[in-house]
This record gives sequence, structure tokens and C-alpha cells, in this order.
Amino acid sequence: MDYNSMLLNALQWARQAGAVQLGHFRQGNLDIRTKATEADVVTIADRESERLIIDGIHAAYPGHAILSEESGEEAGSGSGWRWIIDPLDGTTNYSQGLPLFSVSIALEHDGQVVSGVVYAPYTDELFHAVRGEGAFLNGRPISVAGKDRLAECVVSTGFPVDKHQTADNNLDNVSRIMPQVRGLRRLGSAAIDICYVAAGFLDGYWELNLHRWDVAAAELILAEAGGVSSRFRPDRGEAVVAGSPKIHDSLKSLLSATAPL
Repeated sequence: MDYNSMLLNALQWARQAGAVQLGHFRQGNLDIRTKATEADVVTIADRESERLIIDGIHAAYPGHAILSEESGEEAGSGSGWRWIIDPLDGTTNYSQGLPLFSVSIALEHDGQVVSGVVYAPYTDELFHAVRGEGAFLNGRPISVAGKDRLAECVVSTGFPVDKHQTADNNLDNVSRIMPQVRGLRRLGSAAIDICYVAAGFLDGYWELNLHRWDVAAAELILAEAGGVSSRFRPDRGEAVVAGSPKIHDSLKSLLSATAPL
């Protein structure tokens, strides 16, 4: 299969979506709406970016299935191809005028992600990977950091959108991990978090209650950069922990596998 030609299309769509987002960024015309909770927002840039990418897929690959954050699932012709899209990951950052947000596009074939693109428009950082061919940032190979002690590590996390409705909000994990690491960050875009682990800018990351579109592209990029990701909770969506092999294992050993009492 010519995954690379499909990757070129995804790279183009990601850059085009990023241009849409930069066009609205800090302009005060975002038409912000809430979804499941007050913490879960969507903007005109989410909707326009998603439409651009989906229209591109329809034109180039009319039989392919699509899973996208705002539009949900769109069945294909049964060919085994599916695009997984987060048109704007980090919408809260974006809506506040904070510059860490991204476009995430993954291509899945017969249930396996075979290529992934994550683009951070404001910083102009373009991450990509094709399965078996390594991971890249702006065309240069990347790999995870070589640290093997948590005390030397800077890690990141996030908090679920239902954090005000439940005590199962990640604070228990923060209280265990923060004293063990050099630094703890909260960037606000899961795709960027995982790609920064892939590039060695961060050493590890974990978060509860994510979705497939948040992580599909970034996890392939991480794996191709020599990293590891897995799930630490079976009951809280995509509960992801990521890092180099040793740091992944060290972080996972500190994370609760059940809801706090």
C-alpha cells in the first residue's frame, strides 16, 4: 500500500486547517459554544477545519470511513480504510488565545494506524510518521529522550472535561507523581503532549478520559520515535500513559488503575 502518498495529502490538509485556525486566532470572532460541559467547547475554527479535512478526504478517497471529533462516525464502503481526525486539539487553549493547539490526522488500515500527522500551527511544528519508517519533526528524525530516572524527568498531564462532576479527576495521580519528577506541566493538547514526548522535549505524559481522535496519530509518531504508550484505566475512555520504555513503566507503576475512593 502506498501510505506515503496518502500521508502527503494529510500533511497538506493539516497545513490548510492550521492556516484556517491562525486566521481566526485572537480575532474575537470564534462563535464559542459548549458541548458536554462548560469545560468542553467548540469554535468556528474547529468546524471550518473539520469541514476542510473531511471535504479533502471525500474528494480523494470517497470510499474511506471517517471518525472525527465534531461530526462523529461516517461509514465507508467497507474497504478497511478509516481516517481519524481531531481538527483542533486544544480548543480551550485556542479559545483563550493561548498558542498550544494542533491538528491531528491519522489513517487506519484494517484496524491498524499506518500514518499520522500532528501539526501545531502557531509554532509551525509538523510531526509525522508512517508505520515502520520512523518519526519526524519538520522533516528531521526524532526520538524519545534517554533518561531512565523519574527524578530527572519533566512530564505532563491533563484533566478530564468532567472534572467538576467527579472526584475521579486525576488529582490523586498528580499528588503521587509530582513529588517524584523534576517538573510537571499541563499543555492542553494531548496530541502535542505525546508528540513532545516523541521528540524528547517531554519525558512522559498521562491523562484520563481521552478519545481515539486525540491520540491516534500521536501514538504512532511516539512508537516510531522509540516510545511506548498504553492504557492504565479500563473504565475512563482512552486513559493514556506514554514515555520512553523505562519512563513509561515507572509512570504507570504510580498511576491508579481504579477510581479514587
